[in-house]
Amino acid sequence: MPRRATAIALFLLAACAAPGGVEGPPDVAVGGDEHSVVSVIDGDTIVVESDDQEERVRLIGVNAPEAGECLAEEATRALEELTGTYPVRLVADASDRDGFGRLLRYVYSGDVFVNEALVRRGLAIAHRYEPNVANQEILETAEAEARAEGAGMWSPDACPSEHALRIGDFNYDAAGPDDENLDDEWIEILNVGTDTVSLDGWVLKDESASNRYHFPADAGLAPGGSLIVRSGCGPDTATELHWCAERSVWTNRGDTAFLMDPAGNVADFRSYP
Repeated sequence: MPRRATAIALFLLAACAAPGGVEGPPDVAVGGDEHSVVSVIDGDTIVVESDDQEERVRLIGVNAPEAGECLAEEATRALEELTGTYPVRLVADASDRDGFGRLLRYVYSGDVFVNEALVRRGLAIAHRYEPNVANQEILETAEAEARAEGAGMWSPDACPSEHALRIGDFNYDAAGPDDENLDDEWIEILNVGTDTVSLDGWVLKDESASNRYHFPADAGLAPGGSLIVRSGCGPDTATELHWCAERSVWTNRGDTAFLMDPAGNVADFRSYP
């Protein structure tokens, strides 16, 4: 859409113009190996040429919107722009690869720390993936500034949802060990509108790419109504649904809950602490 394209262009110009805003730490950027970028898969994954073969590279410490979600296309285009001018330098952290066989790397293009640039523009979330946290403070600082400036996904006008569902109360810290008491970890969903909303196609997710709850197709929420989504297993009712997660969904140290409508727009989000 023209409005969205204009907005992302402004974000790109602002990020490039910010003094020191996207430059990587000199002692980190000096290391690593240089590679040519073959293609960009999405907002946080690229393909590079390495030793006469192609390798997928997952950017460390960030999570961009998934395909079909708000600003996913903009994040992909921004990563293409950031990595399309120079060969990129790849810097490893504690882990070499993820569970999908992708290289895990911090990516630098010229003086630009690409992981940070995406977060600073509001096109990716800074997410801690232990034990690869060498630059996490830099990424979290960039996200705090993006939130304060209303950049990208943090702008209320980025991809607004027309629906009236909102996040209400939130119990992210269950009593006792979280993984042993998943039913006491829950989040409330409210309907603040005047019409019943079908939950078919709605998604609740955290900052990571792995924790996503798809609401039952036959669930709905009446005007003025509320329901609880518990992380544990149990029988679903009109007022309680169950994620049935294998482990705690909401990390106690801090996380963001996103409520996504069927079109991939953010109806509401809530961060803690």
